[in-house]
Amino acid sequence: MKLVRVLALGLAVFALTACQEKSAADKAADAVNDALDRRPAEGVQDAVEDVSAGAQDAAQAAEDAAKEAAKKAAEATK
Repeated sequence: MKLVRVLALGLAVFALTACQEKSAADKAADAVNDALDRRPAEGVQDAVEDVSAGAQDAAQAAEDAAKEAAKKAAEATK
């Protein structure tokens, strides 16, 4: 149950951050600050990145499982 809450929170944060448009200069500054570990709230941002990556992995795993289940169901009905 905790995993579902963490994933839901991560997806919400990911959706909110994905809505923001950044210029090329902002992206470059973020990349430099990220490389040097000097972003504001570094720990929080790293946690959000980890959660969003985990959510993407979980979504991909669910998609793969659904495709496999559909394939097995199609084979069983033949």
